[in-house]
Amino acid sequence: MLALVLKSLDEDKAEDVVSIDLAGKTPMADFMVVATGRSQRHVGAVADHLVRRLKEEGHGNARVEGMKQGDWVLIDGGDVVIHVFRPEVREFYKLEKMWSAHIPADQIAV
Repeated sequence: MLALVLKSLDEDKAEDVVSIDLAGKTPMADFMVVATGRSQRHVGAVADHLVRRLKEEGHGNARVEGMKQGDWVLIDGGDVVIHVFRPEVREFYKLEKMWSAHIPADQIAV
């Protein structure tokens, strides 16, 4: 599933994609992916395409929050949780910094 998520984000030109291995940090998911869209419209399109691709590939119906606003879209795919932000919102929340605080640098895929 992670490979599908990363491929989809790459195809839709998401920027600054970071994958964080959550093993041993939380039981909520195996990976967290954080990405940036250039605008509200781009964030929405990236998220919409990803949700459709997940469903087409048999990964069920992902839960989605924030699609209408387009500032921060959270996609809960079960094994992988994806956050797509506008640049300003991502900088404000700094999620990847919080979740990777105790992860060795060689375990963070960029």
